[in-house]
Amino acid sequence: MIHVDNNIFTLHTRRTTYQCKADGHGVLLHTYYGARVSGGDLSYRIRHADRGFSPNPGEVGRCRTYSLDTLPQEYSTCGVGDYRIPAIAAENADGSQLVDLRFQGYEVRQGKYALEGLPAFFAGGGEAETLVVTLQDSTTRLTVELYYGVFEGYDLICRAARIINRGTQPVRLLRAASLCLDFPQDNLDFITFDGRHTMEREFCRTPLRPGVQSIGSVRGTSSHQHNPFVMLCSPSADEDHGLCFGAALLYSGGFEAAVESSQFREARLVMGVAPHHFCWTLGPGEAFTTPEAALVCSPDGFASMTHCWHRAVRRCLCRDPYEGRRRPVLVNNWEATYFDFNAEKLVGIAREAAALGIELLVMDDGWFGSRDSDFGGLGDWSVNRSKLPGGLEALVPQIQGLGLGFGLWVEPEMVSEDSALYRAHPDWALGAPGRPQTRGRSQLVLDFTRREVRDAVYSAICEVLRSADICYMKWDMNRSLSDVWSAAIPAQRQGEVYHRYVLGLYEMLERFRREFPGLLIEGCSGGGGRFDLGMLYYTPQIWCSDNTDAVDRLRIQYGTSFCYPSCTVGAHVSASPNEQTRRAAPLETRGIVAMGGTFGFELDLGRVDEQEKAVMAKQTADYKKYYRLIAEGDYYRLSSPFGDEGYTAWAHVSPDRTEALVSLVTGPTRAALPFLCLRLRGLDAGKRYRVSGGGSYAGDVLMHAGYPVPPLAGDYQAVQLYLAAE
Repeated sequence: MIHVDNNIFTLHTRRTTYQCKADGHGVLLHTYYGARVSGGDLSYRIRHADRGFSPNPGEVGRCRTYSLDTLPQEYSTCGVGDYRIPAIAAENADGSQLVDLRFQGYEVRQGKYALEGLPAFFAGGGEAETLVVTLQDSTTRLTVELYYGVFEGYDLICRAARIINRGTQPVRLLRAASLCLDFPQDNLDFITFDGRHTMEREFCRTPLRPGVQSIGSVRGTSSHQHNPFVMLCSPSADEDHGLCFGAALLYSGGFEAAVESSQFREARLVMGVAPHHFCWTLGPGEAFTTPEAALVCSPDGFASMTHCWHRAVRRCLCRDPYEGRRRPVLVNNWEATYFDFNAEKLVGIAREAAALGIELLVMDDGWFGSRDSDFGGLGDWSVNRSKLPGGLEALVPQIQGLGLGFGLWVEPEMVSEDSALYRAHPDWALGAPGRPQTRGRSQLVLDFTRREVRDAVYSAICEVLRSADICYMKWDMNRSLSDVWSAAIPAQRQGEVYHRYVLGLYEMLERFRREFPGLLIEGCSGGGGRFDLGMLYYTPQIWCSDNTDAVDRLRIQYGTSFCYPSCTVGAHVSASPNEQTRRAAPLETRGIVAMGGTFGFELDLGRVDEQEKAVMAKQTADYKKYYRLIAEGDYYRLSSPFGDEGYTAWAHVSPDRTEALVSLVTGPTRAALPFLCLRLRGLDAGKRYRVSGGGSYAGDVLMHAGYPVPPLAGDYQAVQLYLAAE
């Protein structure tokens, strides 16, 4: 709900309130964000004082207590007296880098705003409202429209900015953030989700210190190293208590999330496109739209915040071709065959899979061009008929005859130097003239800023998709951007290439979605290198990590869970010892961990014995049985893999609290281990629950006294409990 009174803008959600105010000088002040309050003018909380070296705007005369350097603001500027992180920075036609934004007006709209060419949360009828506040620099007439989308039922507030040059001279944007959020205190912890390829989104919590702390990516993707989701919280906050704020950027390119603790112990969070190599020229009348940022505030700890994110992502962001239906259990042939496969091997895998209840065969890398290794073939999107005689027209009906759907892997953004495409169009790859090109995984990056490049790749892949009944496509990207220079963009505008690349990617994905509405696209970038809300708008599930080791996945999936729901998390059972870590883990454990996401298999089914096949068939049946609970239930972290409890546990609880699925995995075994008594969360205290394996317990007993976990002998053992209300 949006309430406006005398240029005070109050945004109420179910449990939170957000307020800003245009003051008498036209500065848009941030006055409050936190637990829901009744309203009124909350600017009384802002203090004024004469602070040394904090200058005063010219219009305040001799008043030395009014300074932009000390005021909490909605969209901070540069060069005019605020020395903290700016949300916007620009170079004007005269060479000055001054931006001074003042209030011009506002508009309230029913429904949620949309962003052309960019992902954004969407709403059904009556689910959201939009506030647009307009600011302008009176000298250059650079105008900023601040968009606020309010989803009352989800405790979600979305932010974006549209920057318009209404002057007569060009302006060069040097920074254009999506979000600026000021806090009246810096007694906060900064939580980020960091890592590397095969170990993404590890939970990292540090107190704010004086100065700037930031994470981000300059790789052209959101990256394995840092995720564009961060949290700020009170030092005592935990799963069930304390004030916490989550902020996510709906963007799949380079980004920055920076927090500054000021000299006066206030905090500012700025989030948006990475300013690294960013420079966007706005001619008169031209506009730049920032990616969307989204905010959730929880007065009651991490779990409550997570539930808001999960519900909003599932219902208001992911556009799922399987809406209302269960997604299929799949098997991917990569770790079974790598590049060495043919039609006979694939049919053999499908035959084994059908007997286990698996429903989809995914043909991975190596099916196209002359692709027998990762040194060539990328870009030549035509079926290799020496491997697959008769093409997909012959193969797919054989797979379907065994009761499975068919999917395939693609990497549309890349090209091999040893390919027909590169030989015909070497200038289609990013790279500056006269310089040797930097390779990653022996491949180059296609210039997706160029429509002719996108059209050529799109047409080739569409021809393959139309050749047979293909229901799934895995969209991969296996290197970071480098040598970022486009032959199609003038020298003075090369600072636009990174962002234009992302816009080209989104345009391509949207074309596939429109052309093939029943096609499930799974995102991937070497696993989790582009696991962000922007990609989820186009690909409703993403391969969580190239690391399929069940023990490492506990850490990866734990960090992922704070923002991203289980139905978006690609997770498979793989071989043991694991391909990446060489660690051995029981098949039961590997299955339970994979059930924390979109369940599937990635191993050679021909090397699985009959006893293991029976376990895998049961895992497949269990996942189908519990699918709605896993995909739509509320997620609870019952313990942390980063803690010293000796186990990791989590639960999916149905929204009506009538059932729950509890999973627990132990660590390395030690002698004389203590007995485990696991305290559950999210149950109805007034209900009784029947626990699989025996026993009936009151909900409050299970949550406060706990459930005695049976002794588990050996390393990395697991148990899964199903609870049903009586």
